[in-house]
Amino acid sequence: MSTTDRPHWAARIEDVKNSIVGGVLRSLGWDLRLQPFHGYGIPSHVRILAKLLYATKGTPADYYDQPVHDMRSMAVRGWRNFTAQVAPNRKVHISIGDKQYTQRADRTGIVDARLDVDLEPGEHEAVLWTVPGNEVTATVTVYAHGERLGLVSDIDDTVMVTWLPRPMLAFWNAFVIHQSSRKVVRGMPMLYQRIMREHPDSPVVYLSTGAWNVFPVLKRFLHKNGYPDGPLLLTDWGPTNTGIFRSGQEHKERSLEQLASFLPQVNWLLIGDDGQHDPSIYARFAEKRPENVQAIAIRQLTESEQLLAHGTTRPLEEPSEQDTTPPMVQAPDGHGLLKKLQQIGLLKASASR
Repeated sequence: MSTTDRPHWAARIEDVKNSIVGGVLRSLGWDLRLQPFHGYGIPSHVRILAKLLYATKGTPADYYDQPVHDMRSMAVRGWRNFTAQVAPNRKVHISIGDKQYTQRADRTGIVDARLDVDLEPGEHEAVLWTVPGNEVTATVTVYAHGERLGLVSDIDDTVMVTWLPRPMLAFWNAFVIHQSSRKVVRGMPMLYQRIMREHPDSPVVYLSTGAWNVFPVLKRFLHKNGYPDGPLLLTDWGPTNTGIFRSGQEHKERSLEQLASFLPQVNWLLIGDDGQHDPSIYARFAEKRPENVQAIAIRQLTESEQLLAHGTTRPLEEPSEQDTTPPMVQAPDGHGLLKKLQQIGLLKASASR
């Protein structure tokens, strides 16, 4: 760990690059454009997420938030997102309800704002802009106060299998054209739909180490395959103040803490896989905040999937199902996890035919 507050050399190089390239683009007449993400919160405070980018003059203000009707155009969107130049440290105005706020993007162009509000539960729209004329809207889901079950789900190898080594996932998600190239994990849409039928007010959050660049691709995949809608909590892979790359484990741990802070009365069902570090990340969070975890469900990868995930046929971690609180269950697919969750009483047993 660094013993100085000075940013890592890689971050300093990136900052210089962003400053030079941003200056050139501004001199060429490029404009600022916001890519909004799905926010969440409770009636008293919400979290707004977006990314600030440069775009050629004349690009529609809502380019990064336009509906996409086919996977080919989605692939083009992903390619442009990976090559787009971020606009760091710029002011962004936000309007939601009857209040207006001003926030500043961070050094990577990400806007991550916690705002005090007074809103009714339900779906709301936040309006974001840098200057008049480039307004975009972001969906914000506001959950009512009160105890309830919530669902946190990993994405890669939990709801979607790409059959590619982890280092290639960014390229795959950005450039692949055909939706059929992404495989749904057997039984997982059914499991999530079952959870929502029994717990219709459950918050659903997708937590992944994937990059914000592939947000529209992942959002489309989840929608097309019948997964319930909800915010995606992704990350950026570039340099930080302490290293060349961000830590995926730290991102997930930090995001879980933020969820517990924003939604303290929610008891989460944490769903992940054993291809990386989900079992230990979830177990540590449950040990620290047992009042916020109802259960942990781990999808067991096949030997081939394990090999692609990290280079060996065995899981990196070997969690064991024990009689603990909260309980941890494991199965190779959604059908198996449904049975295990029924056995521990989290979901109702199916009626006999």
